[in-house]
Amino acid sequence: MKTEETEETERNEAERPAAATGPEPGRRLSPLVQRVLIGTVAGSVVLGGVLLVLPSSPERATPPAPGSAGRAMDAAAAGATASLPDLTALIGERESYLRAHPRDDRTWAALGAAYVERGLRTADSAYYPKAERALRTSLKTRPSGNVDALNGLAALANARHDYRAAKKWGEASVKLAPKRWTTYPLLIDTYGQLGDYKAVDRALKKLTGLRSGAAVMAREGQVYRDRGWRDDALATLTDAAALASTPSEQAACLHRVGELAWERGEPAEALNYFSQALAADPDHDASLAGKGRALVSLGRTTEAVQAYRSALTKRPRPEYALEMGELYESIGFSDAAKAQYDLLRKRVEADGANGVDDSLLLGRFESDHGDPRAAVTRLRAEWERAPSVQTADALGWALHKAGDDKEALKYAKRATDPEHGGTVRSALIAYHRGEVERELELDGPARRHIGEALRINPAFSPLLAPLAKEALTALGEPSADGPETEANAAPRPHPAPRSSAPERPAARRPASKSPATRPAAPVAPPRSAAPPATPPAAPAPAKPSSRQAPPAPKSPGA
Repeated sequence: MKTEETEETERNEAERPAAATGPEPGRRLSPLVQRVLIGTVAGSVVLGGVLLVLPSSPERATPPAPGSAGRAMDAAAAGATASLPDLTALIGERESYLRAHPRDDRTWAALGAAYVERGLRTADSAYYPKAERALRTSLKTRPSGNVDALNGLAALANARHDYRAAKKWGEASVKLAPKRWTTYPLLIDTYGQLGDYKAVDRALKKLTGLRSGAAVMAREGQVYRDRGWRDDALATLTDAAALASTPSEQAACLHRVGELAWERGEPAEALNYFSQALAADPDHDASLAGKGRALVSLGRTTEAVQAYRSALTKRPRPEYALEMGELYESIGFSDAAKAQYDLLRKRVEADGANGVDDSLLLGRFESDHGDPRAAVTRLRAEWERAPSVQTADALGWALHKAGDDKEALKYAKRATDPEHGGTVRSALIAYHRGEVERELELDGPARRHIGEALRINPAFSPLLAPLAKEALTALGEPSADGPETEANAAPRPHPAPRSSAPERPAARRPASKSPATRPAAPVAPPRSAAPPATPPAAPAPAKPSSRQAPPAPKSPGA
């Protein structure tokens, strides 16, 4: 007996002209390639975004896909990230086609998903209302069995941080098409933000059973990072970068490797990876911001300001404004810091008008730079919506800043509880817990967690890392007398993963090499790109100098 998914697939194969894939003249696609393009091109989920490239309805001619739009389709077929110019060309082509064929449900879904992808990549939430209209038009045109529209709506909900809606749309899609691999990366993101880490494990297992390649390995690497398996995350993400089929995909993978290096207190290595990512894709703004973060850790303040300014000029994301504002504040440039904090508020307001919920980011900002009590109210509501490790940490810190350390400790413990996903190795989370414990005069645990934060990454924040060092000095050494107890015990090894977690890959992991000793040379370039130039070796960390002030701040658009 045929399932609805099987019938739909067969119908699509019969209806779809070969020209939809843009083959060379005279070249006939094999049935296998046609099935791959229908299943993969119809819904390609890549890293943080989604790009759907779909065929037309049967009664209408398929629009041609030459040039840039064709390259975007090819990237989607390989599960890779299309370049922004190619994505823009694809959007223009689909918009033009729909003006002549307004009842093509699959092209509406493709256009909506492309809007979501462009909004994510350009930090322009104005694309999200356009995406919603396109996706709902697709769903209205074909209300039953419309997996493509459901996936697009799940991606849109994730982009807007509406994770309960994303779960609803994603699970509805899986129910209709359980073998459509492109739905599972969406659900992995959703479940993680909802704090359902067992569901993350199940979705990852399903994904890896259906698909392999760079896009899937990138998802694996992120889950391993969240589990605290940093060696495995590094190896997986490095392999993903080597297998990337487009420069944009390679840049995204290298950026994540750079983030891992920075998180473990290796800023010179991080800077190398961020530079490689920018060599592959100069438009990768996240790597520009990462470069700024690494340069701050190396004491190269002026260069860090320039990197952040470039990132904000390209993509005025509110999180970049927060980081740059804290950098300015750490060196005594209070007016420049205030300008960045004002920019953050404006960007959050603009995002909110387009349906984006930035409560977590705004709560973090208010805790340290605004009204901690308002942050507590905001983050309590966020906890009800999305009880993740990140929300627990943010709410605990807001309660601490508001003076309620007893309740703060409950959430700080939750953020570091392995049974609730608290296995990520985060210097910031460890420091937050240690500060709460210090305020409660729990000196032993405070010493342990603040010390752990500085061991993980001695320069985890330009504002908080110096305070952590002062706090650890004030706590002094544990007493040589007395028994070894919870209060004065040495740091514990990182907890082993739960039995429900995905199995740790071991076959391709060289046991003799830790991430610190893995070669930092650039990985092999993607087939479609020239080899990126090897960035120069990072100089030794320079001591910050009070005379090394950055140039007067400019507005991000200057």
